[in-house]
Amino acid sequence: MPNNNIAPLPEDTEEASPIQPLSAEEARRVREQNPPLSPRWVVVGQAGVGLVAALVAWVLTGKQNVGWSVAYGASAVVIPAAVFARGLTGRFSSLNAGSAAVGFLLWEMVKIALTLAMLAPRLGWWRD
Repeated sequence: MPNNNIAPLPEDTEEASPIQPLSAEEARRVREQNPPLSPRWVVVGQAGVGLVAALVAWVLTGKQNVGWSVAYGASAVVIPAAVFARGLTGRFSSLNAGSAAVGFLLWEMVKIALTLAMLAPRLGWWRD
């Protein structure tokens, strides 16, 4: 019994695609105009913002321990991000799309676990 719910195949397979591939020269120009941003600079930027935030907190409150607390909070972001960036730029991260996806998920879990491990003693959620 034929099923009439199936859409027919397109008649014209030679139909022009609205997306035109770039030539080698055009692709080279696009890469030159948009260089990739190194993960190292992102982590350095996070560390710089954390340092500035710690200094501002210290100056605004006048309490050194507040500055150290903000600095520790910033390090709980920067250190896991540095580990994550290092893991993603390893040699196995770009073998193929599958290993890249698995590597991304693995290093993201490591980053989250490291962040929680750094923050848990400071938060004291297991205490009274």
